[in-house]
Amino acid sequence: MGRIGFYGFVLAVSATLLGYWLLMPAGPEIQARVRIPENHPSANTARAKNVNQGTLIPGKGTPSSEKGSWPRFRGPAGDAIATGARIASTWPADGPKVLWKIDLGEGHAGAAVHNGCVYIIDYDEKKNEDAVRCLSLDSAEEIWRYTYYVKVKRNHGMSRTVPAVTDKFVVTLGPKCHVVCLDATTGEAIWKKDLVADYGTRVPEWYAGQCPLIDGDRAILAPGGACLMTAVELATGKTVWETPNPKNWQMTHSSILPIHFGGKRQYVWCASDGVIGVDAETGKLLWEFPDWRIRIATVPTPVDVGDGRLFFTGGYNAGSMMVQLVKSGDAFQVKELFRTKPDTFGSDQQTPILHNGLIYGVIPGGRLTCLSLEGKQLWIDKDHNFGLGPYLMVNGKLLVLDDQPPVLYLFDVNAKGAKERAHHSVIGGYDAWAPIAFVNGKVLLRDAETMVCLDLR
Repeated sequence: MGRIGFYGFVLAVSATLLGYWLLMPAGPEIQARVRIPENHPSANTARAKNVNQGTLIPGKGTPSSEKGSWPRFRGPAGDAIATGARIASTWPADGPKVLWKIDLGEGHAGAAVHNGCVYIIDYDEKKNEDAVRCLSLDSAEEIWRYTYYVKVKRNHGMSRTVPAVTDKFVVTLGPKCHVVCLDATTGEAIWKKDLVADYGTRVPEWYAGQCPLIDGDRAILAPGGACLMTAVELATGKTVWETPNPKNWQMTHSSILPIHFGGKRQYVWCASDGVIGVDAETGKLLWEFPDWRIRIATVPTPVDVGDGRLFFTGGYNAGSMMVQLVKSGDAFQVKELFRTKPDTFGSDQQTPILHNGLIYGVIPGGRLTCLSLEGKQLWIDKDHNFGLGPYLMVNGKLLVLDDQPPVLYLFDVNAKGAKERAHHSVIGGYDAWAPIAFVNGKVLLRDAETMVCLDLR
């Protein structure tokens, strides 16, 4: 066969195969989770000229007279446990009373609540702006909004962090790692940081999921890049300390956990290549543990089990691990106590809850599960599938939100199992992944585009 004949034969075969491919029935749609070039430092546009560098927009809302507080990710104690307000053990046929419902930009950012105000970071896709919003707890009417330009491409939503708030300050971390500290009452800007520009932070693949921490008069952040962790004065934005990062560990979706152990207050954080413990006063690296890391996405925050025990968990076949901190002189070591397989206990997204010596969570595959502190699976609920939905403990009862469609469930739980008390469809949307907030018997839930406030009293 001559060269021309050979090329003709190849073209004929290629055309035939293409025809067969076009006539084949379509397979299932697969959404590939690929890197987004805009996420990386060279493309960060926060300091571009002639764009909105920061605008405060007053609203007509007023704070509620209610003074309850859910001031940060996982609530006042950082354990996703609410106490005080009594909630109903059963719900009417039409479900809990809906106090208000509002539309949001697509995302998974949860709310913080303080002094009658609801704080949430949102994204305005039409204007290409992050929007820190302060709403009335009574009605969701906007009290103020602070916006700034940043271009974010949809990738399973945009915003996905919970603000941290005190009487004076509110701190947020946006999807492209922009941190703003605002006056909690007026919304006026106090300071701003671009972690990508300032620290060389690498934006996580599905945007920033680390929720900022306020500890005393400082904001605590874990940028990765130029430093593992930093403390910043809330009133001024000045750096108090930075923890060196010689191994170039990077930011994950996991948030910082404060603990007390060995006579020191420490900050524990799951970085890209391991876990670290940092002295809260000085920023000194006290210990590192490279044996726990998740290559694809580290999302859940560690759980403080007490007495120096820490529980790590994750998705992507990571399972879970319990470790013990040991102090010897001035040095700290980390000892592995046990590991579990993913089908025993793991978590793709939500941080588990420790309650009465038991660990509750929704493991990969969406099943509610209970784990002993020795690593034994005590039970698994096979009657429900909650997907990636969040959960919250209220006075010993467990609220669990099915992520799609969003249905809220109420369970009695203990070492023997889970007993469903009530359930109701609460929003009607999709991808309800945001952490739940709870204040004075009111629960704040959201799906990808809607937030709702329900009265569970």
